[in-house]
Amino acid sequence: MAVEIIVPLSSFATIFGIIYIYYSTRHKERMAMIERGVEADSLFVRKRLNIRNSLKLGILGVGVALGILIGHLLSAVGRLPEPVSFFSMIFLFGGLSLIAFYMIAHKEGFMDKE
Repeated sequence: MAVEIIVPLSSFATIFGIIYIYYSTRHKERMAMIERGVEADSLFVRKRLNIRNSLKLGILGVGVALGILIGHLLSAVGRLPEPVSFFSMIFLFGGLSLIAFYMIAHKEGFMDKE
């Protein structure tokens, strides 16, 4: 009974502690740089999200999800054993999604930019 309460509380406390320490340390570091007069523009500017990686991961995630779904359907019908159907469909649809990403990126000109 006590374990059911202690585990979630300790997990929450650990996550909260890590986030608190991260932000307080970052704040102290930035304040120290400002006090010294150091140019801190690079710290305050957020990096731009790379659209190629976002598109690639999104398409890959959809492909893997479709692979899991089709693998489950094949194992439910009973034509293939469960491990074979899951792994083969995950890799098949994951690979197809990466090929689709390449075609989209090549067509849109993402491959030219670095």
